[in-house]
Amino acid sequence: MLVTGAAGRLGSAVLAEAARRGRATNALDRRAPDEPAGARVVIGEAADVEAVREALDGVEGVIHLAAIPSPLLASAEEVFCNNSAATFTVLEQAAAAGVRRCVLASSYSATGLPYSPRRLHPAYVPIDEELPLQVEDPYALSKQVDELTAAMMWYRHGLSSVALRLPFLGRLEDEIPRRAEQVRADPGPLSTELWMYLDVQDAARACLDALQHAPEGAHVVGLAAPETLASEATLELLERYHPGVRVRAPLPGRSAPINLWRARAWFGFHAERIWRPVA
Repeated sequence: MLVTGAAGRLGSAVLAEAARRGRATNALDRRAPDEPAGARVVIGEAADVEAVREALDGVEGVIHLAAIPSPLLASAEEVFCNNSAATFTVLEQAAAAGVRRCVLASSYSATGLPYSPRRLHPAYVPIDEELPLQVEDPYALSKQVDELTAAMMWYRHGLSSVALRLPFLGRLEDEIPRRAEQVRADPGPLSTELWMYLDVQDAARACLDALQHAPEGAHVVGLAAPETLASEATLELLERYHPGVRVRAPLPGRSAPINLWRARAWFGFHAERIWRPVA
């Protein structure tokens, strides 16, 4: 198995989970992972054909995580071109090497809501993989193109893929409680993310499970913890920050406003590391 972006937050967690499961792993990144967990490491860019070919040697599956993870971290051109080229290169070379299954990191940002220069609202909740996209920033566009690239690779090569639309990722020990405190102080700024999150260890397990168990074809799958980071009821927050949004299914208590059916049915997704508000 190859993990790209292996030195990143999620990549490092995937390497650790793969080692725990006894999976042999190759790792590709611009720098070596702090804890490679026994992986064979290739230093290089995910958009570099030769580096990708070297990293693919002997692997049967790919978890592609390499990307600039925000439109705020580089110019618009760098974000879009880097992310799109990396995904095309990794998937095209994987198919050429005989790989038939891959997982790639998409993002809830593909909806267009989090980084839009305008205030946008979802067409309905709970959101799902068919939610109309409202893309207005280069990062969201790169993730939309990543999903389309994966679909094309299925038709072009028979390369099965799962594009995981990930929410905010953090650790239950530190980053997630800090973000919850931000929401408690003012839920407004994170209303575009629908106050969702996922612990990075749960995300790593989902990557490996999706690679092994998801059905053939090219699929988009949303992920999140089952409850929000807010202390208030979800419906109350939606009424305040997304007035008039169509509610298509019950959202009791602090339920995350996302339909997790695909993840649960296709590869048994169940978040284990859950934040609870302090009473």
